[in-house]
Amino acid sequence: MKRRLVQIMTSIGINGYFKGFLKGSIYKGDLKKICVPGLNCYSCPGALGSCPIGSLQAIISDIKYKFSFYVVGFLMLIGGLLGRFVCGWLCPFGFIEELLYKIPSPKFKVSKNLQKLKYLKYVILIVFVILLPMLWVDDIGIGSPTFCKYICPVGTIEGGIPLVILNESLRSAVGFLFAWKLTLLIVIVILSIVVFRPFCRFICPLGAIYSLFNPISIYRLNIDLNKCTQCGACSKKCKLDIEVYKNPNSLECIRCGECIDSCPHNAIKSQFSLKNR
Repeated sequence: MKRRLVQIMTSIGINGYFKGFLKGSIYKGDLKKICVPGLNCYSCPGALGSCPIGSLQAIISDIKYKFSFYVVGFLMLIGGLLGRFVCGWLCPFGFIEELLYKIPSPKFKVSKNLQKLKYLKYVILIVFVILLPMLWVDDIGIGSPTFCKYICPVGTIEGGIPLVILNESLRSAVGFLFAWKLTLLIVIVILSIVVFRPFCRFICPLGAIYSLFNPISIYRLNIDLNKCTQCGACSKKCKLDIEVYKNPNSLECIRCGECIDSCPHNAIKSQFSLKNR
C-alpha cells in the first residue's frame, strides 16, 4: 500500500500541469529543464519535467553535440543512490503496467529461455538511444531521437494519444509512424495484462541504465545469513523470477519490497548502506 501510494503521488506530481490536458498543449516553463527520475514523456500535456532518455537523445542527435554532463551526471546520481528503486516506486509507466497486470486474466510466467530477452534492453540502449541518434544523421548533420520516435510506448500513451485527441490539426496529420507506435503500444498493453511489467523487463533503456547500479547503489537489499534458511519464499513471491536469497541486488530487481514482506524469518532488509552486511 505504501509503494502504491508513492507511485500514485509521483505520477500525478510529475504530470501536474493539468491546464495542458484542457488546452491540448505542453508545458514549456523552466521546470522542463529538469529531468525526472522515471520514464515520463516530455510531450505529455501534463509533464512538468523532462524524460532523461529523451534529453539524452536530444543532445546526442544535435548538430552541435557535446557530452551531456548534466544528463549523464543525473543518471549516475540517481542510479548510484537508488538503482532500480526508481523502476519500482517512481516510474509512471511502470505503475501503468502494474495496473494492467491487475486486470483479471490468465497470467504467464516467463520461462528461463525467454528470460534471456532481458538483454534486449541493453541492445536498445546502445543502438537506439546512443548509436543511431549519433550516427544516423540528415544532410545537415542532425540526428533523430530514434528510441522516442520509433519505439517508446510511453510517448504514445502519455503524449501522442492525448495530443491527437485534443488537437484537430494533429488528427489530420497522423500517418504510418503514429499507427506503428500505436500498434506497439497495444502489444505492450496486452502483454502487460498477462506478464508482469514486460516493457520494464525486456525493453526499457532507462531500466537498463539503472540496473547497472543495482549491485553498487547505496539503497540496497541485504540478507541476514544468520536468519536466512534458503526456504525460497522470497523467490516464489518475486514476480521478476529472481532468486532473492542468492542475489538480493540482481540487475533485474526493482526494489518493490514484496520479498521482504514474504520472508518468514525477517532475514531480508532494505537499507542505505555502502556495503553488504
